Amino acid sequence: MKLMTSELAKFEKENGIVFKNKDTLREAFTHRSYLNESKEKGLSHNERLEFLGDAVLELVSTDYLFKKYPAEPEGNLTAYRAGLVNAVTLSDVAVNLKLADYLLLSKGEARDIGKARQYILANTIEAVIGAIYVDQGYDVAEKFIALHILPLVDEIVGKGLWQDSKSAFQENAQEGDGITPAYRVIKESGPDHDKQFRVGVYLGDRLIAEGEGHSKQEAEQSAAKAALTEYSVEKKKKGK
Repeated sequence: MKLMTSELAKFEKENGIVFKNKDTLREAFTHRSYLNESKEKGLSHNERLEFLGDAVLELVSTDYLFKKYPAEPEGNLTAYRAGLVNAVTLSDVAVNLKLADYLLLSKGEARDIGKARQYILANTIEAVIGAIYVDQGYDVAEKFIALHILPLVDEIVGKGLWQDSKSAFQENAQEGDGITPAYRVIKESGPDHDKQFRVGVYLGDRLIAEGEGHSKQEAEQSAAKAALTEYSVEKKKKGK
């Protein structure tokens, strides 16, 4: 599947951005896996743009949070930012923007609609931000982020979605059982550029929950979040 100029034009029209270099936008939608199957020449995958977009997104969101919450300490601002730019939040934004309609993937990746697709979508929106920055400059990239990502801060902060799941579960476990949770890698898979970790969180020898992520830290947070739910259910059953 070749990404046609007409499809790129649709994205440009829907987002009010006209790229000077269409190849930069096309690159933002090209996943590494596509290049392994495609005979299309002159294409580059989007990981460099993703790297750049991640930095632009972090700067824009940091500046926004610094100004929006002048009395908040650094630790809270860092947590708010993490809640705003994590894979779950960014993949939801990518879904809303229908970025999957433009993605160039291998046949195998295209069939996967699970956790791996979530990370691909999150990485893609970072690549798109990187492409906008390269082609249009900082102000346009900032406007795009302000329109689609920054408004989510109110819900993230208001509902406490920024809170560190590992810290919250540790407090619950120590209060309820007097045990500090331990995290162990259950499975590690994927190539070096796209590692996937499955981590279990234990109280003693008892497995409470599992979580996945592209880093051990991310998988631990995912496991802790699942454990908070499981542990709450257990306590209700025991009448605690």
